[in-house]
Amino acid sequence: METRVERIEPKDCNIILGMSHFIKTAEDLYEVLVTASPSLKFGVGFCESSGPCLVRVEGNDEELKKLAGESAFRIGAGHCFIIFLKGGYPINVLNRIKEVQEVCNIFCATANPVEVVIGETAQGRGILGVVDGLKSNGIEGEEDVKKRKEFLRKIGYKL
Repeated sequence: METRVERIEPKDCNIILGMSHFIKTAEDLYEVLVTASPSLKFGVGFCESSGPCLVRVEGNDEELKKLAGESAFRIGAGHCFIIFLKGGYPINVLNRIKEVQEVCNIFCATANPVEVVIGETAQGRGILGVVDGLKSNGIEGEEDVKKRKEFLRKIGYKL
């Protein structure tokens, strides 16, 4: 088996990377996302793992659809999907995505640069894991706690 790393760098958006098991994933994720919020913009890329093995693309924003399709193709691991989001956060849709019948696993949901660790065999590719963001620099102190709480209130997630 060979391993390689594919870097995904979301620009002013968030991504959700996961694994599913059926060709209707792209359409089912579209339905979940389009009904989540009228302001949510998104693109979904889904790697089909049998038949023509195409990257299936859905969404309501052409730029995000393009990013999702290109990123899914670079990863190229059967049955993986990647969602690019604007106008909302993964926290707004993650549980609904997990409830989609064919979704098996979520690797990450983030706005950070992500390195997708891919294993490739004679049969195909699989996602071995992800590196989400940067290495920890230390343990937060009192000032760091204050900044964290202020940030959550600034973006509207705490009173």
